[in-house]
Amino acid sequence: MLTQRLEGMPILGKGLTSDVYAGEEGRVLKLFHTGRQAAKVEREYRITCSIHAAGLPVPAAYELIDVGGRHGIVFERVHGVSIFNQVQARPWTLFSAVKFFAELHDHIHTFVAPADLPSQRQWIADGIDAANGVIEVQKDEARHRLEALPDGNVICHGDFHPDNVLITSRGPKIIDWSAATRGHPLGDVACTSRLIQSASLPPWAALHAHLLLKFSRAFVHRTYLKRYLEVYPASRREIDAWQDALSIARPIPEW
Repeated sequence: MLTQRLEGMPILGKGLTSDVYAGEEGRVLKLFHTGRQAAKVEREYRITCSIHAAGLPVPAAYELIDVGGRHGIVFERVHGVSIFNQVQARPWTLFSAVKFFAELHDHIHTFVAPADLPSQRQWIADGIDAANGVIEVQKDEARHRLEALPDGNVICHGDFHPDNVLITSRGPKIIDWSAATRGHPLGDVACTSRLIQSASLPPWAALHAHLLLKFSRAFVHRTYLKRYLEVYPASRREIDAWQDALSIARPIPEW
């Protein structure tokens, strides 16, 4: 891919931290906005390579690239539509889509994490340390709650939501592994639970997408947790314990 041809490359998607451009030979360029730290981009590239090698349905990551001071990753191009966009187009599929989403999350958690994935526990602890506007007593309480939780060694996405799952003719593809860790499944479920309950769409999303999220949020959350706990032997109380530890660890991102 020639970096000097960026201006002529069609843009496929726009996000809070990056834009995605169509490349050549079945590839795309995920180009991060100016100011994105190179270390974070390299981390996403390295983790994506590891998870792809582990066998999960993840687009291949080919190389790191720099375009005019902006850092980027060249990925395999995936032709598909996200679960969220699919439901926008066919709202009557919401129930089956959420059940599939929960089952796919459980499937991720059947994979032992590569050794080079960062620790989920440390990731949460770092988030507690970095929390703004939180007094030290509250941080100490969150740290104690975290210490009481079990360890795990499975792949955890960290930002698993319906817009990060693409439905293709060859099955689902899971994208955006920038927050992936090695940890406990229920910690990852707690992250998704928070996202479903509190995340917002970017301001440029269509009005009907905002309305869909607003009116379906409670149903999606209830259905997601119910289905996940049907396929993974755990209780809602165990998920809530992770929620308590996560409560001040990091802000809720937008979808």
